[in-house]
Amino acid sequence: MSTLNENKKKFATGWLIVVACMLIQAIPFGVAANIQPQFVSYVVEEKGFTLAGFSLIFTLGTVVSAIASPFIGMMFNKINVKMMYLLGCILSGGGFLAFSMCQELWQFYLVAGVVQVGTAAISSIGVPLLINGWFDELSKGKAMGLAFAGGSIGNIFLQQMTAFSLATNGASKSYLMFGVLSLVIGIPVTLFFLRMPKNENEIVKGKKKESGKENTEKSVSVDWGYTFKEAKNLKFFWLFGFGLFFLGMYVSALAVQYPAYLKLHLKIDPMIVGMVGSIFALCSLGGNLFGGIIFDKLGITKGLFVAFVLAGSSCLALMFAGQMPMLAQVFAALKGLSVFAYMMGPSLLAGSFFGKKEFGAILGVVQIFFAVGFAAGSSVFGLLVDKMGYGVAWTAILVFIFICYGSLILASIGMSKLNKERIDKLQKEALKEAA
Repeated sequence: MSTLNENKKKFATGWLIVVACMLIQAIPFGVAANIQPQFVSYVVEEKGFTLAGFSLIFTLGTVVSAIASPFIGMMFNKINVKMMYLLGCILSGGGFLAFSMCQELWQFYLVAGVVQVGTAAISSIGVPLLINGWFDELSKGKAMGLAFAGGSIGNIFLQQMTAFSLATNGASKSYLMFGVLSLVIGIPVTLFFLRMPKNENEIVKGKKKESGKENTEKSVSVDWGYTFKEAKNLKFFWLFGFGLFFLGMYVSALAVQYPAYLKLHLKIDPMIVGMVGSIFALCSLGGNLFGGIIFDKLGITKGLFVAFVLAGSSCLALMFAGQMPMLAQVFAALKGLSVFAYMMGPSLLAGSFFGKKEFGAILGVVQIFFAVGFAAGSSVFGLLVDKMGYGVAWTAILVFIFICYGSLILASIGMSKLNKERIDKLQKEALKEAA
């Protein structure tokens, strides 16, 4: 009976961490990452900036976040998670609040960098670190999917709140209000709920079927994880990074370029283009919720193959939308369902490939590959359109999808084989020492 109660307690604590991560994604992350585009026209009009000049905050924020990610990951290995999250919430929410005091363009650039550093700490690095710590291989996909779904859920409400606030209060006051909202949610959630498990016994373990019976998976009795130094000496680490670069390339192009392609090139009605965006948002929520389950049930390699089919099909649907406009909606649905590949893929794969030993540092580095690809993807696509037209540009994106998933699947197969050999060797050594 006591064992049953202990299992229920650790189950409840683990999923409470997921709920806390959902709240962080919904508000502090949502404020920093999702509502800024609505401020653009208001700030440009109020301050007299050029659209191109102010829009540069998005590029600069991405670059600063990518550069800072390895250092943030290393700090997570040295500093208490609660303290790191507290610092991240203050930088993210406090930075967003500080936008209300900015008058010059360079001030907006500086604050944007601060906000994105804080956001990386509480989201792209912090959330996977917590989930990877609290859940085993058979359960963390579902947990991570739910955690990241918080961002999609929060965005539904934040977009409406932002539009109302900007129309009523203007940009400066709205920056202040949403910055305060971020701090009011982020700091208490961090202080009262976030922590790493105290020991191995607190980790939530999934179940697997063996010989027709369900048994709780036995945890590995040895620490098989890699240090960053060990990981970077593996060829599959660089193949993984190569795949993530092309993941960023195709995601950036598909996410940013489709409205102009549908509206200006294919002359599709703006109302239908708006509907495409709504379908994408709705299916993105489903993609986050069910993507983790796909990885849990099918495993990493088969989960990547599902993501490849969804991404490739969505690109093909967009390419042929000129002949059949209805395919634009098919594109939106498939692209939305495939979001799990880039929302949780880098962190889930990093944990599965390299273990927990220096997960934060390794994840911080691999995030750079994705960030650089994402920053370059839309520009490369635009260049291809200008020089050779949309047909060649979308064909290139389809090739990027093949390269991306080919690299990731090969890395998954290779690391799975290496890790099995590593675990077997360490277990044999542990048994010898015990004897």
